[in-house]
Parts: sequence; C-alpha cells; structure tokens
Amino acid sequence: MITSTTAPSLSEVLSSMSEEEASRLRFVLERGIKIPPQPRVLAELRGLLNRREYDVRALARVISQDPGVTAMLFKAVKSTVYRQHHPFETVEQIIHALGTRETFNLVQAVALTSATEIKKNRLAYEAFWTRSQAVAQLAMLIADDRVTVCNIFPEQAYLAGMFHDCGVPVLMQRFATYCQEMHLGEPGRWIDLREEDRKFNLDHCAVGYLLARHWSLPVFICDAVRCHHEIASMGMHAARTMVAILQLAMELYYREQRVENPEWAAIQDEVTAELGLHGDALPEFVDEILERFHVQAEPVV
Repeated sequence: MITSTTAPSLSEVLSSMSEEEASRLRFVLERGIKIPPQPRVLAELRGLLNRREYDVRALARVISQDPGVTAMLFKAVKSTVYRQHHPFETVEQIIHALGTRETFNLVQAVALTSATEIKKNRLAYEAFWTRSQAVAQLAMLIADDRVTVCNIFPEQAYLAGMFHDCGVPVLMQRFATYCQEMHLGEPGRWIDLREEDRKFNLDHCAVGYLLARHWSLPVFICDAVRCHHEIASMGMHAARTMVAILQLAMELYYREQRVENPEWAAIQDEVTAELGLHGDALPEFVDEILERFHVQAEPVV
C-alpha cells in the first residue's frame, strides 16, 4: 500500500531517524550532495493510488506521459518472471497483469535512471546503469524462485536492485573526479568502500539510503540499500533477506563478466543460508537463474 500522498521532504526524512543516524546523513547533505526529487510521474501516481483511484486507464495515461519511463517499464516486464503474461502491448495490460502496487514499484525503479541523469562521464554513467539493470533483473529472478522461502516479491527485489547503488550517480554529479578516483568504467573494477570513504569522506550507501527514504521506498528496502555490503552485521529481518538476494545477484553478475567478486568468499555462507540454498544446491540454482537471465535477453515472440 502507498502510505503517503507525497514524498517526504529531506527534513521530514531526517526527523524520523535516530539522532545518531540523522547526524550522519546531515553530514552528507552538508557536503553539497543534491538528492534528486521524485519525477512528476511518481507524484501523480502516488496521488491517484492514495485517493484509491485505481482506474487502470487513468494510471496508464499518467505512466505513458513519460516516454522514457514507459520504455524502461516494458524492458523490465520482459523478464521471464512474467512469462505467463507475455507479450505486453500496452501499459494497461501491464497494470492488469501485475497489479497496481507491483506496477508502481517497477515504475519507481525505472524512473530512477532519468532522475539521476548526468551529461558528463557518459560512458561511466551508461556502464553504471547497464550494471544496475542486470543486477536488478538477476535479483528479480532470484526472488521469484525463492519467494516461498524468503517472502520477498520479484518487483521488490527489482526495486532494490535498481536502487542499491543509486548513490553512485549522485556522487558522480557532485565530485568531478569521482569516476576517475573510483575507477568506474574500468573492466573488473568497482567501488572500494574504504577507498571511497578515505577520498570523499562519505560513501554511496549512505547517499543511496537518503535518496531511497526521500522517494518513500519501503523501509526494509531502504535499509537494504544502506547495508548491502554489511550482511554480517544485520539482524534477522526482511532487509537482511533482501541484502542476501542483492549479494547473490551481484555474484552472478560478476560471474557473467568473468570477474572475481572480492566480497563473495567472506559472505557466501551467510547469503546461501539466508536464501535456504543448503549443501550443494547453489551450483544448480546459479545455472538455472543464469539460463533464465539469458532467455529474457532474447526478443519475446
């Protein structure tokens, strides 16, 4: 359910946190970080849903006003998760098949790309979103397979996958040297949190968390964005499960790129236990998810 008619302001977000957490995030804002507001399409959808106006045609008209969001939405629903509904020809068909809440989650996820668009460092920016979209699709497939074990739904996992590193393009906008310093765009390289903190005195997880809260994402998804590199320190709740899904999705992405994942050896046991993949179940599971991932990349007929 959508619980507020508008996205909370940054001051409202901070006031809802503990003083310690709010203090850390105020520091982020004091560094000149600009958190992008929600696009108009999300504000209009949120207003309709909170007024319980579930007219599919009205919701579809709002979504279709933004061609970029509409195109990305159709790309997202090409996943084999929705294979029983293929092919989709209209936004109305998507809403009818998936439901309003699920469609809203997907629209939130895909709207992020336009809200964080930057003109500089285009190659690094485009490579970032290619990576995020792949991780989101893999997370969706993992959640679809493990939903009875984990109680995380595919569109929630896709939303978390798109947002898990969303602080990165925000930091690209703020710091001219960020891409170069973090080696973005270099094959086999990704952000080292300790190096990021040492050079910029903040990290993309905190920035992403603030953005996710500002956009009114479910709290457990916001927590997963904040802690997606910290599964060992998390308690037993939905955010931990979401982090496990994200971490396995990232590991599968690394395997697809034929690059070693520097985190995997230390967290593999916790991730697989959280997802109920015991013993020798992981290799077969990985093969199945990657096979489905490759299938969804093919044209739907």
